[in-house]
Amino acid sequence: MSRAAPKSAPPATFVIFGGTGDLTRRLLMPALANLCGDGLIGDALDIVGIGSREGSDEDLRKTLDEFAPDGACWPSLRSRVTYLQGDFTGPDLFEALKTRLADAGNVAFYLATPAQFFGPIVERLADAGLMTERDGAFRRVAIEKPFGHDLASARALNAQILAKVDEHQVYRIDHFLGKETVQNILVARFANPWMEAVWNNRYIDHVQITAAEAIDIGTRGAFYDATGALRDMVPNHLFQLLAMVCMEPPIDLSADAVRTEKAKVLEAIRALTPAEAKTDAVRGQYAGYRKSADVASDSRIETYAALRLHVDTWRWSGVPFYLRTGKALKARDTEIVVTFKPVPITLFRDTAMADLPPSQLILQLQPDEGIAMRFMVKQPGPKVKAVPIDLDFHYADHFRIGGRTGYETLLYDLLTGDQTLFQRADQIEAGWAAVQPVLDAWSKGKGKPEPYKRGSSGPDGADELIARDGRAWNAIGV
Repeated sequence: MSRAAPKSAPPATFVIFGGTGDLTRRLLMPALANLCGDGLIGDALDIVGIGSREGSDEDLRKTLDEFAPDGACWPSLRSRVTYLQGDFTGPDLFEALKTRLADAGNVAFYLATPAQFFGPIVERLADAGLMTERDGAFRRVAIEKPFGHDLASARALNAQILAKVDEHQVYRIDHFLGKETVQNILVARFANPWMEAVWNNRYIDHVQITAAEAIDIGTRGAFYDATGALRDMVPNHLFQLLAMVCMEPPIDLSADAVRTEKAKVLEAIRALTPAEAKTDAVRGQYAGYRKSADVASDSRIETYAALRLHVDTWRWSGVPFYLRTGKALKARDTEIVVTFKPVPITLFRDTAMADLPPSQLILQLQPDEGIAMRFMVKQPGPKVKAVPIDLDFHYADHFRIGGRTGYETLLYDLLTGDQTLFQRADQIEAGWAAVQPVLDAWSKGKGKPEPYKRGSSGPDGADELIARDGRAWNAIGV
C-alpha cells in the first residue's frame, strides 16, 4: 500500500506447495492470470506446482484450465507451469526442488497445504538452503491460515518458523485483507477529514462486525469439527477488520508503520474474565451439523460464534464491539456497521421524530462491495418527520472488479515485497491471546452449543447478548 503507482513485479519463480489443490485451481492461478492481464506480471514469472500425487506438467495444466479466466494471458502463463511430485515431509522432495531452482533468482514459496505442514516445510526449505537470500535476490514464504489453533500453538509455530527465517521473509496470508473495501477503510478514514473527526468514542455508540455465510460446512467436516467458527474466523479475519477500524493513523503507509498500529489495537483488546467468557460469548450449532460427513455424532463444535469486546485505548474507551460469524445463515454477508450516538432530542421532543433511528456507516465487504451512509432526511409533507436514507457507493458501479478472486493484491504484494496486508508475529499472537479465555471456557464447560435453524440469523443467545445493552444486530443480508 506504500507504492505510489503499480509497477510490474520483478522476475521470479512462484512455488506452490499444494499445487493440485482447490485453493490453487480456484483462487491462486486465476489471480495470477488476472495480474498478467493487468500487466503487473510478465513472461519472467515461472510457476512450480508441488503435490503428492503422480503426474506430469501437462496433467497439472489441464487441472488448472477449468478455472482459468478468459483472456490472452492464460496460454502464456500456462506454458510456464511445471509440476514436481513428492512428500512434503521427506528430504527427497527438497533436494529435487533445490536442483529445479539451481538457476533461480527471486523465489516465493506459497504453502497452500494443511496447517500441520507449515512448520516442517519452512524448516526443510531453510535446511536445504532454499530460504537463503544472496546477490540481492529475495526468498519469501506465504503461509495460509489457520496459523495455530490457540495461543500456545501459535507461539510455538512462530518460534519454529522464525528460528529458520527472518520476519521480513514471512507473509502470513489473510485473504479478507485483499478485498478492496477492507483496504479502502484506511483511505476512507484518513483521507476524509469529516470522517476522522467523528471516528471516536465521543460520537460512535458501538461497532458491529459480521461475517455470515449461507453455505454449511459442505465436505470440510474433518477440518471444521477440529476447528469451529471461533478459531476459523475470529482471531484472524474479524480481528484484522477490527484492527483496521480501530488503528491510529500510522506515520506513513509503509508496511511496518501500518502493522505496528494494528498490533497495538489487538494488544489493547480487553481480556475477558472467566465469568465474562461465559456471558459475553455465544456459541451456536446449526440443525443437522452432526449428521455431516466426518463430524462426531455428539460434537460440541460451534458453527456460530458471537462476542462482545472492548478495545482499551483513549479513542475507543467505552465503545463496545460486537463480532459474529457463522455457517448456514440466512445470507452471505460480511460487513462492518459503525453506529453513531443519537443527537440530543430536545429539538424534536414534541414531534414525530422523538425516536430517531441511529445514523450509521456500513462498510460492505461481500457479496456487493461498497460503502453506505445511513442518515436522516425530512419526509416531504406538512409535518416534520424524519426517515432514514442510504447514500450508497458500490465498487461495481464505478470500477471493473468482475472475475477477481481477492488474492490479486496479496500475490502482487508478495512478489513486490510489500508486507502491509500480511500479519506479523505479534499480531497473530495478540489475536489468539484475546480469544484464549473463550476457548478455555468452552473447553471446560459441559454445555452444548445453542442450536439454530438453517437459514436463520443464528441462535437466540446472540440476540440476547446485544439486547442486554439496549441494541440490536443489523439485519443479515439487508
